[in-house]
Amino acid sequence: MLYWIMKYVLLGPLMRVAFRPRVVGAENLPRHGGALVASNHLAVIDSFVLPLMVPRRMAFPAKAEYFTQPGLVGTLKRWFFTGMGQVPIERGNGRAARAALDTGIGVLREGRLFGIYPEGTRSPDGRLYKGRTGVARMALEAGVPVVPVAMIGTDRANPVGSRFWRPCRIGIRIGPPLDFSRYLEITDDRQVERAMTDEIMDAVRVLSGQEYVDVYASTVKDQQDTPQAA
Repeated sequence: MLYWIMKYVLLGPLMRVAFRPRVVGAENLPRHGGALVASNHLAVIDSFVLPLMVPRRMAFPAKAEYFTQPGLVGTLKRWFFTGMGQVPIERGNGRAARAALDTGIGVLREGRLFGIYPEGTRSPDGRLYKGRTGVARMALEAGVPVVPVAMIGTDRANPVGSRFWRPCRIGIRIGPPLDFSRYLEITDDRQVERAMTDEIMDAVRVLSGQEYVDVYASTVKDQQDTPQAA
């Protein structure tokens, strides 16, 4: 109930007025059954625009802290993120990463859409970075197709460090589902997972028109945060 109120009564209509989103390829989203929606990631606003503008309900991972903060503010945050269809994900060590994968796989096996950013973090400069292989592992373990998506212009609506969203035209491009059923009998093969991930990222690159960089975005961010020696 909260999700549909957010989508059609509260936040959804406001976003349509402020950002006039143009969705291309919505017919490529499967009408039924689970599918992994793999998108580029330019801004925080991506996680709000995408699920609100596509026809089917979509779940997105969100930091567990958003759901556990005590008090009135914590209750409002929990209500908001639950209403947005987001699911809590613990972050940190390898055990937390496995738990995050299991959460997404559970959503997919329920026949729902689950959104993921294969880059693992926002692009530091608007370019498209190397994908993490967790997206491939989830697709194989859940046995679902992967739908590539490109967010366009959300970095102008929500620049890094901005406290408020800025009205401007944004776009969403949705590509045809990628079928990886040929790999379903192969388990825990790093080369297969890498090949799948690279195919997904290439599909996102074609949709977004971004320059591709074959390194992880987190590596670039770490380098930017490291003081340079004199």
